[in-house]
Amino acid sequence: MEGFPEIWVYLRTGPLLWLTVTLAAYLLAQSLYERAALNPLLNPVALAVILLSGLLLVTGTGYQAYFEGAQFIHFLLGPATVALAVPLYSHLGKVRAVLLPMLVALLCGAVTAVVTAVGTALLLGASFETLASLAPKSVTTPIAMGISEQIGGLPSLTAVLVILTGVLGAMLATPLLNAVGIRDWRARGFATGVAAHGIGTARAFHVSEVAGTFAGIAMGLNGLVTAFLVPLLIDWVR
Repeated sequence: MEGFPEIWVYLRTGPLLWLTVTLAAYLLAQSLYERAALNPLLNPVALAVILLSGLLLVTGTGYQAYFEGAQFIHFLLGPATVALAVPLYSHLGKVRAVLLPMLVALLCGAVTAVVTAVGTALLLGASFETLASLAPKSVTTPIAMGISEQIGGLPSLTAVLVILTGVLGAMLATPLLNAVGIRDWRARGFATGVAAHGIGTARAFHVSEVAGTFAGIAMGLNGLVTAFLVPLLIDWVR
């Protein structure tokens, strides 16, 4: 064990180490999640983030070193998003049947997400940079970071806020929707996708393919609407 520190210094600079650790952390989190009967409060993404963050802090590993391995998973986000077209095609008839109410819900959800976030931050005296970083928090990370950069926010802060929003949305969506008596998988999925983007969509697929399909649609459309809505609101706030 005397040479372990030197071995560790060598291993932690290799991209495959952190790729393996990331996958192991998620598999462990997923196992705990399944043992808890898919309790949304034990969301595997949240658990994996906690495990990885703790390990990086304990080992003194910087984010750049970690991302050398995690970038392979990051790359797969693109194909995974495109793959959402498969269930969409399978349930195209259900989507067409509720197209108008879906668009109304999209507009209401997008406006509510942005206005409540920016309004609350304004009341708390947040800086303009923070407001701009917070405004696109309910859309998927690449879109949110792009919006944030264009309107004067901090993309890195936006990324953190987006992930927190997704994790909290995935954890709270099921108990909240149960509490208000919403049983339609289309409505449940769409609401989750609008509020909690990709992480919420993943959670929706865990419970119902129909819910996941509508969550994926909501995630994509919400990104488009928010890209137009946020600059208008920020110009008004400015």
